[in-house]
Formats: sequence, C-alpha cells, structure tokens
Amino acid sequence: MRRFLIITLAVVVPFVAFGQARRRAAAPSAAGAPETIAQPAAAPLAGLTQAQLTAFNAGRGAFTRDATVAGGLGPVFNENSCLVCHGAPAPGGGSNRNVTRFARTVNGVFDSMTNLGGSLVQNRAIGGRNGSTHNFIPETVPAAAGIVTQRRTTPLFGLGLVDATPDITLIALADSEAARGDGVAGRVNMTDNIRAGSKTVGRFGWKAQVPTLLQFAGDALVNEMGITTPDFPNENCPQGNCAELAFNPAPGINDSGATPAALNDFMLMLAAPARGPQTADTAEGEQLFGSIGCTSCHASTLATGSSTIAALDHRTYHPYSDFLLHDMGALGDGIEMAGATGSEVRTQPLWGLRFVNRYLHDGRATTLEQAIDAHDGQGRASRDRFAALSADAKAKLVAFLRSL
Repeated sequence: MRRFLIITLAVVVPFVAFGQARRRAAAPSAAGAPETIAQPAAAPLAGLTQAQLTAFNAGRGAFTRDATVAGGLGPVFNENSCLVCHGAPAPGGGSNRNVTRFARTVNGVFDSMTNLGGSLVQNRAIGGRNGSTHNFIPETVPAAAGIVTQRRTTPLFGLGLVDATPDITLIALADSEAARGDGVAGRVNMTDNIRAGSKTVGRFGWKAQVPTLLQFAGDALVNEMGITTPDFPNENCPQGNCAELAFNPAPGINDSGATPAALNDFMLMLAAPARGPQTADTAEGEQLFGSIGCTSCHASTLATGSSTIAALDHRTYHPYSDFLLHDMGALGDGIEMAGATGSEVRTQPLWGLRFVNRYLHDGRATTLEQAIDAHDGQGRASRDRFAALSADAKAKLVAFLRSL
C-alpha cells in the first residue's frame, strides 16, 4: 500500500503554554461570516454543545492513550501514542520529534522504495519487552536510498476549520492565484479520499496528501503505530519484508474504526491557537508582510462552509495559508506524494508561530530570518524583497510573525 506520513503542518511548538489572548473579536466579518475566537492550547472550540464537548473529551482520551501490542501496536512503529509527538504545549500540539523519509530516483522515475520499507522509516519495533514472542527489528534507511529527509511533527490546533473549508474554496483560491499572472500560483492536490471513494482536495500534510482529519487519523494509526483499521487494513511490512508479518502477534484489523472516529472528534473541535499581543510594530509588520508578497501564499483569511457543528459553520478564520501546493525549488524535500512533486510543498499555516523555535520541514532553521532566507522557487521573490528591507523594517515584519 502507499504509505503516508501523519499530517505534518508548518511548525513545532515548544513546551510553553499558549496565552489567553484572542485573535479577533467575535463579530461579523466583511463577508458576513462570524469570526472564530482563538482559544488557549488544547481548548475546545467555543460554543460546543454538551454532547460535542463529551465527544471532544472522549477523543482527547483516545489521543493521550498508550497503544499496546495486544491492541495492535507494531510490529514496527514510531511511537505508541499520539501524545508523544503531539504533546507540546498540550495534547494536540507539536514536538521536536522528527521522522525520516527516504526514496530514490531511477532513470528519472521516483521510487518510494516500498520493497525496502519506504518511504517512511518506523524506527521502533516490538519484542519480548512488549510481550511479543518475536523480536522485530526497527527500520533504517537503506544504502540505496538517494533521497533522505527529515520531517517535523507540527500542531493540530484549529484544523477542524480547515477540514470544514469546502473544496471549491481552495479550488477558487488556486484559480485566483493563477489569474494574477505573477508566477506565484499554488495548485490543489487532488488526492484519494477513502470514504468518498473519489479524489478530493488534499489539505493536510507537507504535501497536502491527506483530504480529511478522519483519514489523517487512520493514516497516522497505521503508519506511526502499526494499528490497522477498516480504512487502512494493510500492515506495514518491516523494512519491506512481508514474510515477517507471519510473526505479528495481532494480525488482521486491530481497530473497528472507533479510534479514528474519536481522534477525528478531538481534532475537529480543537480550537485555533490564540493570537499574541498586537502593537504598532506588528501592524506595520503585517503591512510589510503583504507588500513584499508573502500573502501570495500565506493567505490571512479563509472561511468554512456548512457544518453540523455550529462552531464550524460558516466561520471566518486566519491561518495565514492557502493550503495549496507551491513549487519551492531547492526548499522541496525530494519526496513525491499523492500527486505532489519533490519540489512542491504545501503552504504551511503561520498561526501559533510565536511558540515555535525550529522552522522548515526539517527544523534546519533556528530563526525566522533563516527560514525566510531558505525560501526558493515561488518564494524566492518575496525572500529577496525581505533581504532588501532595512533592519528596522525586517524587525517589524518579524515582530508581526511572532505575534501570530
């Protein structure tokens, strides 16, 4: 089966608490849609019913629970709980946990090296200490791999708003960017939607390879923990050796689908991160952010469509992302996924950026200036305009970013 990485967004959140500051007042927007109110980390959306709060809390329990071998953990996996990777500063956040992807190109054709365990490395394995009678071996990167990249775990706050945004909104946004004719135009990644039985717009993951939070949950369970579900029934073969699955202590479907549904409830109703204090400098920095072209990809405002959850129904929100694929040249990681090329990367949302201490997909940048300087491809022109700003203007733009 094709192997997908758990959704990874733009940033890793360190172990600090989100503040209580709110992004905007809850007032009608120019388009008439009420705006969302950002909440502290791990808070549910404002305005949920008691039944929805109950579902949110039950999902939070599933999110923080440790998986066991009896429950399907392994044979190879990365962590035994969602919380390990998504726990800072609170359940649903990010971490400094990296995962490794590898692949190669043969005669110009991308090869995910599934036969050798690719493209995602599961660097842990079950054995006697876990109650398994067989000691499985953690995966490593094969010597034949010509492409090796790290990807960081990113937070999940506010993603219910993204999930509730209609496909047509993102399609129209891509059309609008193309119509500008400035060479900076994203495109939607039409990817397999298991429940829909067709291709729909991908919006989650570094390559926009996952279309819904429900599919994200099932994908993460099988690829990060080794837990199979009806939507993802195929176990990962350790290092590509499917014969080893004969020793799997929990073969077959490990979970009826109840766990992905619970995780979906938690993520769907997890509030967006709070906005930090805003000053004259941050206001001027936001204007500079737009004037040098950053908003060509990092769109400040989107709106959800119809939802049975009132808190998600026709709501305006501010992710600073268009959730589209852009060709980022040398900044791409070389991995092709679900229609995305090796140089394409989904625009990462910038909300919650003030809690970040590592940047870019592999964490190579330790400052915002370094992250901006690494932009290439469709981001190169904005990068160059930033480089040409005065020191004072740069400081104000960075102040704006640190207020998100």
